[in-house]
Amino acid sequence: MPLQNRVSPLGELIADPARGLVYGNRGCLHDETGRIRRSFAVKRWISCRLEFKGWKRTRLLQPGRFTELFFLDEATAFAAGHRPCALCRREDYDRFVALVGARADEIDERLHGERLDASRRRRLHRARLADLPDGAFVLERDEPWIVLGDELRRWTPSGYAERRPRTGGDAVLITPPSLVEVLRSGWQGSVPLLHPSA
Repeated sequence: MPLQNRVSPLGELIADPARGLVYGNRGCLHDETGRIRRSFAVKRWISCRLEFKGWKRTRLLQPGRFTELFFLDEATAFAAGHRPCALCRREDYDRFVALVGARADEIDERLHGERLDASRRRRLHRARLADLPDGAFVLERDEPWIVLGDELRRWTPSGYAERRPRTGGDAVLITPPSLVEVLRSGWQGSVPLLHPSA
């Protein structure tokens, strides 16, 4: 049975057998049985490499340890509100903070306000669809769609599905605005920005 540790672009934790290309965490979200009890424990939401220095992970969701999360790709991690890890992705982190113009604590505080409202519900933003860079996610028909060139592609846990033309004026933006600006810079990190299905 799949664990509830896959992350959607909306930041939701879902159960799906596919693991994706990016790893990350938000602190310890599970109880001693491995059941998810909260959506985050800290404001520092990071995205990591799947492998780093040959470190071996034992069983997932161990009691008292951080909850291992998996993302389809970095565009999904950005949409959910995660930034590059300063340990396993040091070069990405350094480039990221230079682009954003702040250090970790300030960035984490800013992203926390962009991804959640005061009642801890997902914060969505308004944007002009034509102005969004590749890799940004929008909400259409209650589903996340990624912007890619002149198209939108529907997100699924195992890859991108149907496509449709990018048309229309205003959009409901899922990706936090600070991370949209990072994407606008032409961001390419050490983890895959896009899943091969894109």
